Amino acid sequence: MVGCLTAVWCLVFAAANFFFEVTGHFARGSLAAYAPGISVVDWFVFGLKLLGAVVALLTVTRLPSRVSPDAVAVLAWGATALLGLYSLGNVLETVGMVTGLTGSADQITVRSLGYVLFFLLAATGFGILTVSFSRRYDVGRRAMFLGMLGAPVLLGLILLAIPMLLVATGVMPDLGGLGR
Repeated sequence: MVGCLTAVWCLVFAAANFFFEVTGHFARGSLAAYAPGISVVDWFVFGLKLLGAVVALLTVTRLPSRVSPDAVAVLAWGATALLGLYSLGNVLETVGMVTGLTGSADQITVRSLGYVLFFLLAATGFGILTVSFSRRYDVGRRAMFLGMLGAPVLLGLILLAIPMLLVATGVMPDLGGLGR
């Protein structure tokens, strides 16, 4: 049940990127000049979210012989780490607003609380799936560390490199020195 719900969460989350692309959401307004670059990142993120759905399902199904449990564990721990870090940041920001350290409690809306809850649910779902899968397949700590440390670092590097590459190839205007 948790695997299916987590996979559905990933698909719903991916649907937002798909919607942005099929409607040309960023092709108009103040971001229109950056629309081609945003589109590249949007499709990349869409693919990551689809991969998340596949990983969630792989953690609860019998693995095909050609699929390594260690590879699934690395991906699952990576998803857990990314969603956990993002959720932690959201919670800390909310606490900062409530306490007056950043912004104001007036900025907290039902919608923003729903957003925080949306990610907490996904982080919890992936956490449950990942721990269960790792125990069931007796994967070592190496897979856990590779996923938990590697995924945030790799994603950060990719999301830094993509805009630089898009500026350097002329797909997107310079964002203030990225192409240099």
